[in-house]
Amino acid sequence: MVDFPSLFASFGSIRVGVIGDIMLDTYLWGHVERISPEAPVPVVTLDRREQRIGGAGNVALNLAGLGARVTSFSVIGKDTDGEVLELLLAGNGIDTSGHLKSDSRITTNKARVIGRNQQMMRLDSETTRDLTPEEEEELLRRIKGFLSSEKPQVVIFEDYNKGVLTDKVIREAVALCREHGVITAVDPKRRNFFAYEGVTIFKPNLKEVREGLHIGLEEVQLTALELVHGLLAEQLRHSISFITLSEKGVFYCDGRRAAIVPSYLRNIADVSGAGDTVIAVAALVYAATRDVELMAQIANIAGGVVCEEVGTVAIGRERLLAECVELLH
Repeated sequence: MVDFPSLFASFGSIRVGVIGDIMLDTYLWGHVERISPEAPVPVVTLDRREQRIGGAGNVALNLAGLGARVTSFSVIGKDTDGEVLELLLAGNGIDTSGHLKSDSRITTNKARVIGRNQQMMRLDSETTRDLTPEEEEELLRRIKGFLSSEKPQVVIFEDYNKGVLTDKVIREAVALCREHGVITAVDPKRRNFFAYEGVTIFKPNLKEVREGLHIGLEEVQLTALELVHGLLAEQLRHSISFITLSEKGVFYCDGRRAAIVPSYLRNIADVSGAGDTVIAVAALVYAATRDVELMAQIANIAGGVVCEEVGTVAIGRERLLAECVELLH
């Protein structure tokens, strides 16, 4: 039987780097009482405004909330949104020394208008072009310094197709991690899907697998997913496939063991940020235990828990611990 309190206590000794597209999530909460006379659209009367850490930053936030020591690596703009984002990260104990501030990029900000607890509109401000060669070199220099000085146990790549994780950054950062014996975990997107060659944990969702491999995969069955692992491994030569299956749970395979871990019944309010939570928890549990089954079980619970909240939120350490004790006893 797993000693969950001791496992969760061990997270405090784990050093993690998060590389990827960091962003600010702005929530505009309001209520609707009438339709605009100017156009057939609802008029939202704003009640409050809230700013949260999003994208790769939400992965870092989940890790920090579980007790890990986290450094974030990204490229942001020299703007107010970037300043707000770094203040939020620092306020949650996340080291932002891996950030570059670019004159030619703006900090990604996704503004969501919410009424009656439902998202009505989203406004995105962002730069999505790839980093310049100079920015790539500087980001890689900081990652190399971090690996040498901090000796992390795990590095997570969180890709949102905003241009930070270029092919060069991915391949060279993965190679550096392998040189230092560091576990690598990846939450990929379609554009660089097969650039993460040689990583430890590859965590796409089912839609990304279908698009990446150009397959139908209509029925989610264990034998079919094991074949998917084989197809991915042919190109990636990675160690573990960890595929999220939405309401059906998660699938894992390390070449020896494979299983579908079904999801638990939840009152789903919002799936925003669930993938961030899953990759953070999976990487942390695997770094602490090297147990792929336990990794999948705990990450599956964590993903379900955060879906009960509206908006992007990080997993609560005590809540997750209590859920694990109750559901995995």
